[in-house]
Amino acid sequence: MIEWNRRWLAGIGFIGVVAGLGFLAWHYVQPSTLGEGFASGNGRIEAVEIDIAAKMPGRIKDILVNEGDFVTAGQIVAHMDTDVLESQRREAEAQFQQAQSAVERARSLVAQREAEKTAALAVVAQRETELRLAQKRQARSEPLASDQAIALQELDDARAAAKGAQAAVGAAKAQVAAADAAIATARSQVLEAAAVVEAARATIERLQADINDSALKTPRDGRVQHRIAQPHEVIGAGGKVLNLLDLADVYMTFFLPTAAAGRVSIGSEVRLVLDAVPQYVIPAKASFVADAAQFTPKTVETASEREKLMFRVKAQIDPELLKKHIHQVKTGLPGMAYVRLNARAEWPAALQVKLPQ
Repeated sequence: MIEWNRRWLAGIGFIGVVAGLGFLAWHYVQPSTLGEGFASGNGRIEAVEIDIAAKMPGRIKDILVNEGDFVTAGQIVAHMDTDVLESQRREAEAQFQQAQSAVERARSLVAQREAEKTAALAVVAQRETELRLAQKRQARSEPLASDQAIALQELDDARAAAKGAQAAVGAAKAQVAAADAAIATARSQVLEAAAVVEAARATIERLQADINDSALKTPRDGRVQHRIAQPHEVIGAGGKVLNLLDLADVYMTFFLPTAAAGRVSIGSEVRLVLDAVPQYVIPAKASFVADAAQFTPKTVETASEREKLMFRVKAQIDPELLKKHIHQVKTGLPGMAYVRLNARAEWPAALQVKLPQ
């Protein structure tokens, strides 16, 4: 029993020594004092999340990436089933061919109607010639009949021939007008057929765009965080398939009290120290300062209460730096953010930039 107690006490002592050494190590890497020109707050590393979603409802054909995979902008990461869309496109292409044939027929009809008009104009010219001859014959017959050089019957015949010729001219001109109307109708049919062609072409383009959108692509470089859906699942329009992290847009969000937040400007230098790797100091810049307190006491009537107001600050890490260490970037890690409020203040030695090689 005594031996067991000794072992238990020895174990407790060992744990205490390890905890003490851990605390000393943590304390060693923390700056001893920040001074008047600095402020600090705790936060967590975050990154912009991007959802890869389907534009239209359908069945997931396959997913080409797994959680943790790195992807590049424009990379195809999943396919939606497109059998229905492809059959609709083939149907639209057939309708497009029919519409083009209708255009050709309508144009042929226009040519036919124009030929009929040309023939009608020739008939008009012929009838006008006959009218002039009939009028001249009538004009010669009038004085001859007055002098009784010809019979009145011949004069009547000449007059009848002139009137007949005039009626024939009117009929021929009516044929020309009918031909004009037929041409106008045929040309409108060409326009209608052409409109059907354009509608069919637009349908093909729309269906092709839907087919192209069925190959889901990443808009940016990043890392797959979650597979939200699985192959062969049916999802609705806007249904999410994958969730990505944009590792070129990484930041830490932390909070500062009123006095410190009021002195932070966009672009102020920030140094980040993460709990998981306290030996490194990561440079960043303040990219956002909230214009309203994120959490507020019930009353803010006194100066001391106003000091309790906390404002959200966002420290952005340089994208070029992130690219150099892309495989080491992780989100969700807690740590401390140190902000330089006075541009002339010197960073403490413990907060000099230190990055992994």
